[in-house]
Amino acid sequence: MWAASCLASCCAACACDACRTVVSSISRRSARIAYCGLFALSLIVSWILREVAAPLLEKIPWINTFHETPSRDWFQTDAVLRVSLGNFLFFTILSIMMVGVKSQRDPRDSIHHGGWMVKVICWFLLVVLMFFIPNEIISFYESISKFGSGLFLLVQVVLLLDFVHRWNDTWVGYDEQFWYIALFVVSLFCYVATFVSSGFLFHWFTPSGHDCGLNTFFIVMTLIFAFVFTVVALHPSVGGSVLPASVISLYCIYLCYSGLASEPRDYECNGLHNHSKAVSTGTLALGLLTTVLSVVYSAVRAGSSTTLLSPPSSPRAGKPLLPLEKSDGHEEKEKAKPVTYSYSFFHIIFSLASMYSAMLLTGWTTSVGGSGKLVDVGWASVWVRIVTGWATAALFIWSLIAPVLFPDRDF
Repeated sequence: MWAASCLASCCAACACDACRTVVSSISRRSARIAYCGLFALSLIVSWILREVAAPLLEKIPWINTFHETPSRDWFQTDAVLRVSLGNFLFFTILSIMMVGVKSQRDPRDSIHHGGWMVKVICWFLLVVLMFFIPNEIISFYESISKFGSGLFLLVQVVLLLDFVHRWNDTWVGYDEQFWYIALFVVSLFCYVATFVSSGFLFHWFTPSGHDCGLNTFFIVMTLIFAFVFTVVALHPSVGGSVLPASVISLYCIYLCYSGLASEPRDYECNGLHNHSKAVSTGTLALGLLTTVLSVVYSAVRAGSSTTLLSPPSSPRAGKPLLPLEKSDGHEEKEKAKPVTYSYSFFHIIFSLASMYSAMLLTGWTTSVGGSGKLVDVGWASVWVRIVTGWATAALFIWSLIAPVLFPDRDF
């Protein structure tokens, strides 16, 4: 008994030392990656609890308040939502705290970049606390998570549009034949991939002998969007490029595929239903990996890639309101350096991503009841992906025609 107690104490001490070493090695430059790591940890915790916590939650009286105990799937969904709510509150609180931070001299700058041991402990306590709150609050969070998830996807679309336009401008700016050839090759590849993928979509999701008009409508609309992108981009008054049009076309066909693949497995027009048991675990892993990568990209780029999301004092946000006067070296040192991205918006990305990951893990709280293993399946997921594709198309077309309609404004 004494030996076991000593061993447990040694393990706890080693764990604390390891955590202290890790958090002390987080620098200003690696802070954003550390937040991404914390978010990834929340996904892992959600996944684990989704698989193993149901029997325990059934025995907690303030959670299982029903006269007849619900199915195991209900408790799986509840566990994911509670972890997600704790994660959401953690990043939302940080976002509120960081509102108005414009320079590195602000005391809140050190809170954003440091104090990692305290922040990890607070995150852990928030997640644990969520398992002591009533079911009504979780139900309300479940409802608003669907809207928050849509906002997260919309932010991703905005960042994608910003990325493809900058990509095109960079290669065109080189003004060399090699880069023009590269533009043509990449654009051709994206268009070929788009139309080949559409052929697979017709094969998988419009099987013969079934009335699959809705799926056909989704695929045809996506192809129409791809055609409109090209026509608008090449219009003389727009003077655009086919590279952004081809990339957005490929992204829209991907959203169409992900939406159709999310149709219920018992839906006769879902050609993937025969493989549902074989791909469910892989789909979950792929979905989580995609979410983490999306959040990492969105969080790292948010506030530092577009002037719209940058703080007013950021070097990327344009010219200052007042001209800077020359000063000596001492005065220059006294001036605080501006922050390079919006801390508040950075944390908002994680808050929205927490909602999105909860919807992903629970099939938008509509589809866990099948086998308990499927993820991101159900009509809610279908329509979210399809509408996101349509919103992407609308925003891209607007980004092309807005400078023509409003030539006096800087886009």
